Amino acid sequence: MTLKSVLLGMMVLFMAGCNTMEGAGRDIQRGGEALEDSASDR
Repeated sequence: MTLKSVLLGMMVLFMAGCNTMEGAGRDIQRGGEALEDSASDR
Protein backbone atom coordinates (compact mmCIF):
# COMPACT_ATOMS: atom_id res chain seq x y z
CA MET A 1 0.00 0.00 0.00
CA THR A 2 2.75 2.47 0.91
CA LEU A 3 4.73 1.76 -2.26
CA LYS A 4 1.62 2.32 -4.37
CA SER A 5 0.98 5.62 -2.59
CA VAL A 6 4.56 6.77 -3.17
CA LEU A 7 4.43 5.79 -6.85
CA LEU A 8 1.10 7.55 -7.31
CA GLY A 9 2.46 10.69 -5.65
CA MET A 10 5.55 10.65 -7.84
CA MET A 11 3.43 10.20 -10.96
CA VAL A 12 1.24 13.17 -10.01
CA LEU A 13 4.29 15.36 -9.41
CA PHE A 14 5.84 14.26 -12.70
CA MET A 15 2.68 15.12 -14.63
CA ALA A 16 2.44 18.52 -12.93
CA GLY A 17 6.09 19.15 -13.78
CA CYS A 18 5.48 18.35 -17.44
CA ASN A 19 2.65 20.87 -17.61
CA THR A 20 4.80 23.47 -15.90
CA MET A 21 7.67 22.95 -18.33
CA GLU A 22 5.28 23.07 -21.28
CA GLY A 23 3.94 26.42 -20.05
CA ALA A 24 7.45 27.76 -19.53
CA GLY A 25 8.39 26.65 -23.04
CA ARG A 26 5.41 28.50 -24.49
CA ASP A 27 6.30 31.65 -22.53
CA ILE A 28 9.90 31.53 -23.75
CA GLN A 29 8.72 31.00 -27.33
CA ARG A 30 6.36 33.98 -27.14
CA GLY A 31 9.15 36.12 -25.71
CA GLY A 32 11.43 35.11 -28.58
CA GLU A 33 8.75 35.90 -31.13
CA ALA A 34 8.19 39.33 -29.58
CA LEU A 35 11.92 40.02 -29.66
CA GLU A 36 12.11 38.88 -33.28
CA ASP A 37 9.16 41.10 -34.26
CA SER A 38 10.72 44.05 -32.48
CA ALA A 39 14.02 43.54 -34.28
CA SER A 40 12.38 43.24 -37.71
CA ASP A 41 10.41 46.47 -37.16
CA ARG A 42 13.61 48.52 -37.00
